[in-house]
Amino acid sequence: MDKLLCPSLMCANYGNLEKELKDLEAAGIDIFHIDIMDGQFVPNFGMGLQDIEYICKNAKKKVDAHLMIENPGGYVEKFAALGVNIIYIHPEADVHPNRTLQKIMDTGAVPGIAVNPGTAVETVTELLPFVKYVMVMTVNPGFAGQKYIESVDKKIKKLITLQDEYDYEIMIDGACTPNRIKYLSKMGVKGFILGTSALFGKGKSYKEIIQELRQL
Repeated sequence: MDKLLCPSLMCANYGNLEKELKDLEAAGIDIFHIDIMDGQFVPNFGMGLQDIEYICKNAKKKVDAHLMIENPGGYVEKFAALGVNIIYIHPEADVHPNRTLQKIMDTGAVPGIAVNPGTAVETVTELLPFVKYVMVMTVNPGFAGQKYIESVDKKIKKLITLQDEYDYEIMIDGACTPNRIKYLSKMGVKGFILGTSALFGKGKSYKEIIQELRQL
């Protein structure tokens, strides 16, 4: 199965973001992944609006935004206007997640949900008809460099069994090592958010690494 390889720009070199975008695109990545954090839903802060605007204007590949924020429905139009193509929300952070997913579609962006390690599949089943991507968090959201939570594999398997009923792709975010990517890809996972576990800070070119990950 073809993989969607999505570099997390939280891990990129902000000293030369223009070069990072060009090098990653030349390497053959599929989607740029941007983490948005408000210091409330998760105890950290992510990229500023100016960074997001710059990335969306200069990227030739699609850009997704992972909204790790309270009340994401109040900000959907803002991120869509900046040029974000895919918007993920955490259902726990929104009083009316279904309405917010519809709002994402109304802007022309593609809706997705992010499912935390402690969130049961059963609590998000009613949202599955309205999303194109389900991003399973295999670490607790908000920080890079965490260890993979093994128990999440059961959740991934449940979501795979539901794919015949609903039309979505499964993405993985958190501690995506090459071995995990190989294993989960064979299981039926489509996309992988790439951070320090597989792509950044490895002493090899992005092109070499992306080619290796494609061949797994």
